[in-house]
Amino acid sequence: MGGVAPRPAVGAVVVLNGVVVGEGATEPRPGQHAEAMAVAQAGEQAKGATLYCTLEPHSFKGFAAPCTDIIIDAGITTVVCPTEDPYPRVSGDGFRQLKVAGVELVREASDEQTKRAELIVEGFTHHTRTRRPLVTLKLATSLDGKIATRTGESKWITNEASRARVHEMRRQTDALVTGIGTVLADNPRLTARDSQGDATGRPLLRVIVDTSARMPVDAALLSEPGEVLWVVGDNMHIDPPTDSVSVLEASLIGGKVDLAVVIGEIGRRGLHNVMIEAGAGLAGAFVEAGIVNKVAAFIAPKIIGGSKAQGPLEGLGIDSIGEILSLENLTHTVIDGDILIQGHVSKTT
Repeated sequence: MGGVAPRPAVGAVVVLNGVVVGEGATEPRPGQHAEAMAVAQAGEQAKGATLYCTLEPHSFKGFAAPCTDIIIDAGITTVVCPTEDPYPRVSGDGFRQLKVAGVELVREASDEQTKRAELIVEGFTHHTRTRRPLVTLKLATSLDGKIATRTGESKWITNEASRARVHEMRRQTDALVTGIGTVLADNPRLTARDSQGDATGRPLLRVIVDTSARMPVDAALLSEPGEVLWVVGDNMHIDPPTDSVSVLEASLIGGKVDLAVVIGEIGRRGLHNVMIEAGAGLAGAFVEAGIVNKVAAFIAPKIIGGSKAQGPLEGLGIDSIGEILSLENLTHTVIDGDILIQGHVSKTT
């Protein structure tokens, strides 16, 4: 996951007589698809073998040859795949072509296997249906819901293992969004790194929401490889500071950048998964705009206290419990004592 959009992330394994003889994961354009890589690695052992894949093999000529043709020509006799591709040019046609060629197709899988396969491509599925990316809001708070002390100190509320998980989530996302307040306060790099500080990958796009164009030219994120989308108000007319920066002049609502324009631009670029890592102001604005699809909340078993200690979301908030934003499809993971709660925003919210 991560780094292959606008393609979906797919994994494939070729098995002959109970032995794995080939495997692959989809590469960014113009690289290969997972099925083609697995079949190529299997070579002659693909004949009579079974291919397991997480998404229906694609059936048309695009940047890559049809995976259905590659599977059929290699002599694969059985394909095991629980998930139909939502993309209209495939959407069952890959399965149909395999059946017509005499390849046995197995769609049955356990509920857990199907859920995991669908989770890998949920951003792709969401983008295919809406032309907008799936937006995940990442939060990190104390047990009493604070993101900093009353003096603004915030490093570190969550533990090292939780922070490592965040870097893995960054690696798996396509676009990472933060606000100018975070840039000015923390000077982040917005990259995915391991415990030694070495890069493990990066979001395809880093987005800075900066209505008044205050980002300094020596911001640390500008020295990192990869594209930066600098979103400013449409009353600001500025030139990008480096070749890796593109400027989006967005319309304003209440004097602030219209976040729907930001998400629309990310979707237009064919990116599927967005993660919001921002201060309380921007995080609250995304929630109030109704743009958040998922929440990943890291909760540390610590108490900060104090009415002046900041919470994770600013803004007007709701008037009644009936308007509350609730989550479904919840998971709970304990990470060295911290708790990670993840869920989708309820469709009835």
